Amino acid sequence: MVQQVTPETTIEVIYPESDGQPVADNTEQFTWIVKIKENLEILFASQVDVFIAGDLFWYPVQGNPNIKQAPDTMVVFGRPKGKRGSYLQWEEDNIPPQVVFEILSPGNTLKEMTKKLQFYQRYGVEEYYIYDPAKNDLNGLLRSGDSFEVIEEMNDWVSPRLGIRFQLTAETLEIISPAGQKFLTPVELDRLREQERQAKEAALEELQKERDRYQELLAKLKQQGIDTDNL
Repeated sequence: MVQQVTPETTIEVIYPESDGQPVADNTEQFTWIVKIKENLEILFASQVDVFIAGDLFWYPVQGNPNIKQAPDTMVVFGRPKGKRGSYLQWEEDNIPPQVVFEILSPGNTLKEMTKKLQFYQRYGVEEYYIYDPAKNDLNGLLRSGDSFEVIEEMNDWVSPRLGIRFQLTAETLEIISPAGQKFLTPVELDRLREQERQAKEAALEELQKERDRYQELLAKLKQQGIDTDNL
């Protein structure tokens, strides 16, 4: 009797793109996530090989969908911009996010944040920043070998990778771009654009008034018989 060999069945591994949980626990946390993520998008808009995402699942190990985190904001240098349902590291030249931000909310537990720290430390994050808006408290960790070292003084700290500066005031955290521009919320950015538009229109209007006055002056001089061709 000839024994037939049944080919092994390949089991497809599913990497979920959502856990069904909200992006943020409250409006303040969400505002900060959007503010950091979108301003970083603006900062690196001209660099095609900088991928930035917010609340996107990052899977560092192929074949194990249980090993994952969804940083509030993550930055990956060396990977192209574009749409992704999740960040599958083995499909991204095995490049892990180098910079990660987490915005704390009252719902975050010590156990949860410890697990995140261990995950980011284990899977290659270089810079890890944690901001608590309620306490206006910023903490940072920087990779040293295989582990993190705490950044002792965060006020005026400049991110080695991003070039942005963190400035803690009595009320809030301000993030300053390498060009000296503050990170703004979408509403603040829209207001700034509107102010710039109005200022440009006012300047053009004033320029047109100057031209009109000049033409009026030339007309008066001509009426007086003065040659204005060489003016």
